Amino acid sequence: MQQWRQAAVAMAEQRQSELAGKSEEEILAAIDALLSLPHDMPDVPDQEVTSGLVEQQKIFHKNRK
Repeated sequence: MQQWRQAAVAMAEQRQSELAGKSEEEILAAIDALLSLPHDMPDVPDQEVTSGLVEQQKIFHKNRK
């Protein structure tokens, strides 16, 4: 757990140092690009969202025979 805490601190420091080297315009452009990502993604055809457990069990059952 200590390693995760140290990594969190290191990542926060890295983020701060990267942001300190950017202008406000660059930061706003990066935020805008991130917020527009979902709109740039192709539409996925209607799919039933499942965990896949039922399908997995069917495969296991089929392979047992």
